[in-house]
Amino acid sequence: MDNHQKRNLTFYTIGLIFMLSGIEYAVILPTIWRYLQILEAPPYFLGLGLSAFSLSGLLTGPLFGLWSDRSRTTRSIILFSNLFEIAGNFMYFIGYSKWLLLCSRLVAGVGAGAGSSIFGFLTQSTRPEERAGVFAAIMACRQAGLLVGPAFNLFLRLCDFKLGPFVVNKYTSPGIFMCLLWVLLQFVVLAMYWDVPPISSEGGVVMVEMKQSQDDEEEVLLIGSDDESVHTYKAVNSDQLETSASSELQLVHGASAVSDPYKTFSASRELLREEVVVLLTAQFITLFNQTALETMVTPLTQRHFSFGELGNSLMYSLCGVEVILGFFFVRWLSRKVADRAVLAVGLVICCTACIWCLIFLCNPRGGYGWELSAFIIGVFLQLLGLPFVAVSQVSLFSKITAAKTQGFSQGVRRSVGGLATILGPLWAGGLTENLYIMLGMMLALLIMITIMTVLSYDRLTEPRAVQCAQSSDSGG
Repeated sequence: MDNHQKRNLTFYTIGLIFMLSGIEYAVILPTIWRYLQILEAPPYFLGLGLSAFSLSGLLTGPLFGLWSDRSRTTRSIILFSNLFEIAGNFMYFIGYSKWLLLCSRLVAGVGAGAGSSIFGFLTQSTRPEERAGVFAAIMACRQAGLLVGPAFNLFLRLCDFKLGPFVVNKYTSPGIFMCLLWVLLQFVVLAMYWDVPPISSEGGVVMVEMKQSQDDEEEVLLIGSDDESVHTYKAVNSDQLETSASSELQLVHGASAVSDPYKTFSASRELLREEVVVLLTAQFITLFNQTALETMVTPLTQRHFSFGELGNSLMYSLCGVEVILGFFFVRWLSRKVADRAVLAVGLVICCTACIWCLIFLCNPRGGYGWELSAFIIGVFLQLLGLPFVAVSQVSLFSKITAAKTQGFSQGVRRSVGGLATILGPLWAGGLTENLYIMLGMMLALLIMITIMTVLSYDRLTEPRAVQCAQSSDSGG
């Protein structure tokens, strides 16, 4: 099996991992509240349980990323992190007390921290021009899991038997079901996942060791020397150039950089640059608004449209279809349009959606038919902008941060997103009756990041030297 086939199978495995994370969310969320009530948990335990998963992922993401950067491997990290998913879901299945249930989500969230290593691997295994499309496909896999998950609940809710000393019912069955799926995933990773070498701009795989007969100049680019600094463009992604605060090239001694990617690394210099701050802010605001809206939608549909479980399930299914189609549209669009343009379009759509909701949803008038139509248009616009912003900011982030420390950088980015998924529901949960305040704050955040994007638009692109190197590589 050649490296191209291994690479494709590895990408399919990564898509399966993200799909399982979506399925887990979809099968556990509908039953966890009633499960907690049976265990005599107070109402605030629902928020704690949902936030615990994000919290542990927030804390462990940079650590897994640091591990992958230093070891140059992700396969072992995925196998290790999946053990926490298996253990956490088994604890959820046991569920003797509300505290065990809370700990189960905390443990399972550790497994989600490996996402930073996966995004770092994808960055080093894809060409810049195809990266946005790959990220869009991976994100669509999670949305597909969210869409498929409710179908599993159809038979999980029928479970009513004992497994040794454990009771399997509609509340505990999601835990053992996900536990088995994550166990099966371990075998899939062992069989179909490879830490393939970084890919060059021509589409071939570049090996660190070169044959003696190769051109001396190319060998110098790959290996370097102790007394001569060289520009490391795209010959080896693990030694890819990193930009300083003024986006200038840094000179790296190749041999030492391969062995220790953090020898010349400065977190403040790398992550506090203007363009990086803009993208991290976009990550936070996007997920903050998304989770706030998810929290607000169900009470809103119950209050104004009398939606029950069937109505909400149908609505979420249609929303999932729209988001998946949106991701694949952005996948196609990213091949023709620059990432920063996609980001700008997404922010304009999100601002338009928030203004629409402020005007038509906060104080609905005109009868049931008009109110429902206004709600559908608002939700459609909100979901339409999500893939544009989500894919473009991840793709851009991978291009303007150093490839050799992508795991750590992606871990920081995902931690920022994790913080947003904790704060978003907390903000919206107490303001479901005060939509002007809730949506007003969301619009203010969107306007702020839009202005930041406009002011930093010229910097939201991969370094010019890398582009020149890529064009010369493809031309040669």
